[in-house]
Amino acid sequence: MRVLPMTEDAFLKQLEPSDAAEMFWLIDTNRAYLREWLPWLDYTRQVEDTAHFIAMTINQHNNNQGTHYGIWYRGRMAGTLGVHNLDWINKKTSLGYWLGAGYQGRGLMSMAVETYMDRLIFGSWGMEKVTIQAATGNAKSRAIPERLGFTLEGVLRQNEFLYDHYVDHAVYSMLRSEWLDLRSRKSN
Repeated sequence: MRVLPMTEDAFLKQLEPSDAAEMFWLIDTNRAYLREWLPWLDYTRQVEDTAHFIAMTINQHNNNQGTHYGIWYRGRMAGTLGVHNLDWINKKTSLGYWLGAGYQGRGLMSMAVETYMDRLIFGSWGMEKVTIQAATGNAKSRAIPERLGFTLEGVLRQNEFLYDHYVDHAVYSMLRSEWLDLRSRKSN
């Protein structure tokens, strides 16, 4: 189990099989809220579905293709984040995340993404570029890359089918050199 501290009350913990019940509880109690922007909720109907997802993320980690972390706040899972895959040849990846409704507005996701990028994406993995995609109408999800200084590269039209309609995705990116410059200016 790998833990990445964020604050006194919050940390990232690599997903493991024992997290399935907690994660499913968070998904199930936030189902209506999450359904607005996440297309996979209808495929997550029981703890076993979440356990299967966690097993896939462990396999992804074991194959050196990235890893997923739970975002923990005051002893409860608040959400998750992780990369979709690592392109080792081009040194790039894409990052995805979600947060339960009751954990919004605390800066948790911004801290989580910042920690994940520092320690893993631009840290131990040495990636040169990371992208984040969010539905154009999902202001809360788009606020994360905007707050962290990502560049809006453009919009992918009808990029994702969301239950009964397509949504466009805004694509944001951050280069390693930009991240290091932002971190340097922040510490001065």
